[in-house]
Amino acid sequence: MSRFEELIQTVETYQALVEENYTRIRRLAEEVRGGLCDYIGAPDGVCVHLVPPVGAFEPRAYGDLAFSIPPRGFRPLGPVAFGLAFRVSKEADWLRLRFECRKTGDDFVVGIEDGAEYTFRLPIEEGDSAPFYAHIYQYILSWFEENIESYREGTYGTRAIGFGLMDEPSPQRAIAES
Repeated sequence: MSRFEELIQTVETYQALVEENYTRIRRLAEEVRGGLCDYIGAPDGVCVHLVPPVGAFEPRAYGDLAFSIPPRGFRPLGPVAFGLAFRVSKEADWLRLRFECRKTGDDFVVGIEDGAEYTFRLPIEEGDSAPFYAHIYQYILSWFEENIESYREGTYGTRAIGFGLMDEPSPQRAIAES
């Protein structure tokens, strides 16, 4: 085998692993998008969209653009990010969380925003996402509860963590009104 053939074979293996990684992440993101509304019991329409992980967004389906790498072509092998927008009011207020997914040994780790993580054991089986729904829901609920408590205690001015409003610059979180 020539050096060129060895290189081609190695790159083909690399790209096969990129596809495996992307497919796992895309499947999980789609499953969460589809199941989280049912989990939280939102009876009045769509309450979750896949959105870009950073930058401006509207509460709508973005398809391939919701992921930090494209679905085809030569792609890097590494963590992949996606955004999920959640409706957090009866009106049309949306919150975006950025998720970054990576494989660590036999584990698949999903990082949320400021260090919160959820770990799946590989391979991810059907139904493994249900506890993840609870984790996401509790993360969002806790953020609001902690800020309510900070306000009541009078320590809310630091904004050490927090969801940014669309008119305030925030690279990671945003609440959008539509």
